[in-house]
Amino acid sequence: MKKFVSLLLVLILCAALIGCAAKTQTPDSTAAATDTKSELIGIVLPTKEESRWLNDQKYFNEIFGSDYNYEILFSQNNSATEKTNVETLISRGAKVIVLCAYDATASAAAVNDAKKEGITVISYDRLIMGTDKLDYYVTFDSCSVGKAQAEYLIQQAGSEKGINLYMYSGALTDNNSVLFFEGAWKALQPYIADGTFVVRNCEKAVEFKDKNDLTRDEMISIMQTIDSEWNMATCKALAEAHLTAVGSDAKGKVFVLGPADDDCCRALSDAFRADPEVTSLTITGADGVEASVQYIIDGKQSMTVYKDSQALVRGTKAIIDSLMAGETPKTDTTYNNDAMDVPTVQADVVTVTADNIAEVFFDTGVYDGSKFTGWQE
Repeated sequence: MKKFVSLLLVLILCAALIGCAAKTQTPDSTAAATDTKSELIGIVLPTKEESRWLNDQKYFNEIFGSDYNYEILFSQNNSATEKTNVETLISRGAKVIVLCAYDATASAAAVNDAKKEGITVISYDRLIMGTDKLDYYVTFDSCSVGKAQAEYLIQQAGSEKGINLYMYSGALTDNNSVLFFEGAWKALQPYIADGTFVVRNCEKAVEFKDKNDLTRDEMISIMQTIDSEWNMATCKALAEAHLTAVGSDAKGKVFVLGPADDDCCRALSDAFRADPEVTSLTITGADGVEASVQYIIDGKQSMTVYKDSQALVRGTKAIIDSLMAGETPKTDTTYNNDAMDVPTVQADVVTVTADNIAEVFFDTGVYDGSKFTGWQE
């Protein structure tokens, strides 16, 4: 009888253990989900000195709201500060780090450090190069930004020939700058080759005017001479130097391919319009920041390629939402960073001119049209 009771107790105990094991493995179990309020999300942005990143900060605050425990740090366009910011977030136990790199290559070390601690790293807007430890990338279609700028210039040129063209690139430390330039060059090059545009400020661009499909090194060799550094003062200095170096025949009617940054575009616009020999200016920008909306209304900037940072922040939050729920985030494509194909969420861009400025910015509530001087419906 004692043996029977002992055997019965063993069987009951085994059944209980099997039941517990089965419960922990159930896919619907909430054990894999994470408490979003208890986990820190670290966000590192490049600088407070550019309107674009202040907008992104605002959207992170609005869209993340009270859903997450998050902290936003700025690197002030300094790789050492960026590394310190990442180290700070690691030490505070961040679950996810969203990193918008100042220097695409230098930032790889910070990514590697974060991954050693099991932290998920999302490359934000700017692709971090040369590391196989990235988890996700959230960006705009950067080539399409440059293409949209170039196509606007081509459209405005019409059938005219011999138009003076000045070209400027984004910072060489930012991989997006190469993609912006690639998109612009592929569209513009045939019109440089056929004489529609005459490049006035970059001998390297003239050297390659008959080649559409440039290697990365060839693109960089052009960009090195027209690098804006994403800095308004640098843009002003470059424009003034270029205008001083040319004669009156290189002025008059001027087209400018601006860097994909509205702050830089405004600085270039001010410098070109200050030259009395520049009689007409068509200039491109990108981002859709508030100050440049006013410039478009005033006729000081011809267009902007609107990169809706809200879409990037929402895409970032969607990735984090999935991770916290124990799910695999949905992505649209991949980008190669010279070490891996990074799963990517990609947002669209919109060309904005005075003709559709209300539709894109005011009707949608992005900006309040009544606050802009000289704007009438």
